[in-house]
Amino acid sequence: MLLGYGTNSIGDVDPLDAIPLLHDLGYRSLAITLDHHTIDPFAADLSARIHRWRAAVDASRMACVIETGGRHLLDPVHKHEPTLVTADPAARSRRTDFLCRAIDIAVELRATCVSLWSGVVRDAADDEAIWDRLIGSLAPVLDHAAVRGIPLGFEPEPGMAIDTLARYGRLVERCGGPDHLRLTIDSGHLECMGERPLDERLRPWADRIVNVHIDDMLSCRHEHLPLGRGDIDFPPILAVIAASGYRGGLHVELPRQSHCWVETAQQSAAFLAPLLSQESSR
Repeated sequence: MLLGYGTNSIGDVDPLDAIPLLHDLGYRSLAITLDHHTIDPFAADLSARIHRWRAAVDASRMACVIETGGRHLLDPVHKHEPTLVTADPAARSRRTDFLCRAIDIAVELRATCVSLWSGVVRDAADDEAIWDRLIGSLAPVLDHAAVRGIPLGFEPEPGMAIDTLARYGRLVERCGGPDHLRLTIDSGHLECMGERPLDERLRPWADRIVNVHIDDMLSCRHEHLPLGRGDIDFPPILAVIAASGYRGGLHVELPRQSHCWVETAQQSAAFLAPLLSQESSR
């Protein structure tokens, strides 16, 4: 497994300028969130942006994944909107289009996956209507990912339509079990949603993991905390991930610490490096 860091946890500098320092700290994978200040899929200079990021990633010899959780990329006012479960069909189509563009960018950057989530249900639709929205909006994304050869990492997110591993399992079933509809896990989200013991709850799904977000969290409280400051016992969950054969990045995701990202990156590397070394020696 690789020590990784997310661009959404880098503040006050151009994330491209942060890559060499992250490399010096031992990071070997980047989770690149598509956004106005990184790679905007709708920007007039998209090709140039992709070229700069590909050059930076190649120069650092880092792996990368594409993240699609930019807060205000599609809507300057409403956070994360529109989503795959938004009531307005035209708005949902905008999210679908964005995700297909993200897949194309992933191909250009030789990323290992595109990570995504369902979205928050903001109306009184019943469960079946929500499933219809989600499956219908996701279908073209699945088709495009299959054509382009990019795995999707679907992330259960607290407060969203798909918020637990069990709900993720139902999604896979309702989509017909496509092999490329894989799993992004967030250690904090598992803790927040009470998926305990984390290692036992994760083990049945471990072979579907294609992306990992690492952060600490308190049970039942959705607040990303620096590693070691929450309730998570990391060695057992890392052992399950390693045993599954996953060799990708453990991407530190601490956006609330983005203002002190250098210290956060240093502290996170110091916390994770011994655990990774322990796993590699097994």
